[in-house]
Amino acid sequence: MTTTALRAWLLSDLAPDSTAGPHATAHTAPWWKVMCLTGVDYFSTLGYQPGIAFLAAGVLSPIATLVLIVLTLFGALPVYRRIAALSPHGQGSISLLEQLLPRWKGKALVLVLLGFAATDFVITITLSAADATEHIVHNPFAPEWLDHPVWLTLLLLTLLGAVFLKGFREAIGLAVLIVIGYLTCNAVVLGVELWAVLHHPEYLTNWRTALFTTHGNPLMMVAVALVVFPKLALGLSGFETGVAVMPLVRGDEGEPEEAPAGRIRNTGRLLTSAALIMSVLLLASSIATTLNIPAEAFAPGGEARGRALAYLAHRDLGHVFGSVYDLLTIAILWFAGASAMAGLLTLIPKYLPRYGMAPDWVRATRPLVLILLLVTCVVTVLFQANVEAQGGAYATGVLVLMTSAALASTIDAKRRLGPTWAFAAITLVFAYTTIVNIVERPDGLKIASFFIVAIVVSSLTSRVLRSTELRITHVHFDEAAGGWLAALTAPTVRVIANRPDKGVEAEYAAKWREARSSHHIDSLNNVFFLEVQPGDASEFVNDNLEVSGVQIGPYRVLRCRSAAVPNAIAALLLHVRDATGRVPHAYFGWTEGNPIAYLLKYMAFGEGDTAPVTREVLRQIEPDPHWRPRIHLG
Repeated sequence: MTTTALRAWLLSDLAPDSTAGPHATAHTAPWWKVMCLTGVDYFSTLGYQPGIAFLAAGVLSPIATLVLIVLTLFGALPVYRRIAALSPHGQGSISLLEQLLPRWKGKALVLVLLGFAATDFVITITLSAADATEHIVHNPFAPEWLDHPVWLTLLLLTLLGAVFLKGFREAIGLAVLIVIGYLTCNAVVLGVELWAVLHHPEYLTNWRTALFTTHGNPLMMVAVALVVFPKLALGLSGFETGVAVMPLVRGDEGEPEEAPAGRIRNTGRLLTSAALIMSVLLLASSIATTLNIPAEAFAPGGEARGRALAYLAHRDLGHVFGSVYDLLTIAILWFAGASAMAGLLTLIPKYLPRYGMAPDWVRATRPLVLILLLVTCVVTVLFQANVEAQGGAYATGVLVLMTSAALASTIDAKRRLGPTWAFAAITLVFAYTTIVNIVERPDGLKIASFFIVAIVVSSLTSRVLRSTELRITHVHFDEAAGGWLAALTAPTVRVIANRPDKGVEAEYAAKWREARSSHHIDSLNNVFFLEVQPGDASEFVNDNLEVSGVQIGPYRVLRCRSAAVPNAIAALLLHVRDATGRVPHAYFGWTEGNPIAYLLKYMAFGEGDTAPVTREVLRQIEPDPHWRPRIHLG
């Protein structure tokens, strides 16, 4: 394959809109089916959560899990129901914070949150693949030559990348089958184990004895549970995905897309049902594994390590049923990795190209898949495909995103005079949980810091390199401005750049005298004054430039607003050229000051030494110097 052919294949799936993603589709499904798509991420944590809970809390695992359930039902659930109401098109908490915080503050926060989101999704992929490997190598029917966890995990990741390179479409039907089968098997295993607990009272007696021997009294048990429960935060995953898939949730017939009340209501049902199902399963699994599995089985190399429920399925229901359970667990874990990959492929193109902080090819799936595949393979090697070792990093990503969602809900509640105190309290709880998790297991912060630094450095570099792109796709003149262009009879169009001020006639008279003296212009018949009001410079793309015409005395003034002043001037000059068939001449005054300072001002605020930047934008767009608008300095 030649270099040209390879590039064409990589970019063949380039999306026309950087905000489009895997969910940008007109097809919808009932909320319970979409819940299964969310469930491959949320419910799949049962594959490793019970073992991680026991390693973190020991015999306190059921109590610590109960604390986690309270946080789920009375913290995460109300927050994400509100997020769903505020972002019915799947924007999520990151997009809401961007809207709530102005200009560069919002963009900077988004870049930081993208680092933690990347941590969440990448570790979801690697941890799911690692736990799938645990279920493969510990299956009694698996050959010994498969007992190479790192290599087998890398193979699973490569297969996942190959599927996305071929082309991945989220199959709701497949997710429904996997989730129903997986939940059914878990219900059978947990039913058998809880029945055993009821028929063996000594299990509860032994557990109660161990609790009081280790912790002394109930108050101490609760206190320790409150300290250790952040380590169980993996059981909170899935809410962000639940909001992301909102465009797939079927609402009411004929409801307006701007206010889809039915979709919001059904997404609330989705989130509530998933949270209730998972809460029951988490509590039941923590009781079953803590009471029915000996502690030594959770030790390194133990049969229950990373696969506690699968261990019970094989031990108490036979290897045939246990193997079916393994296959369904491997399937849902792999699908969870696929869901996380799809989330990343949606999230990155949604923000970075719009900020000018990534090249346009980032909107294509295949190059991103190759980059993400490389990152996941490196993470797997660094963690040696160890499920428990990745738990802290995963929890950090999940908790930071939940804290950001709670913060967005708090800010919105304050603006709408809603229950601010309730959301503020939830935000504090999530912040505490995040800080405790980071202090005890800093791996997540280290990985997130790497992603944040990589994103910021590459983003700023890309922004600098792309600063002289035109950025504007359409220029629209209002009736007055368009009429002036249509009425032109002179062979030359002259545009005098003027910094917006009071807008009085004396201001333009002074500018006109200056232009006549510097550039020897004699007549006003073919002269326009141009004023560009700086907009939000943190925005890179400005699809439409709206130009209005204002008559002030004898002077015709074109006014517009843009994030980047030189780029807007260049786009307007090209539009005038194409509309009139004449090459326009633009006139500027020299800018006094340090050119480096003006360059930095342009990068940060969209204005600076305007004339040379305008010329460079025009040079890159129009290769023919004879057909290129002229720039004059005086």
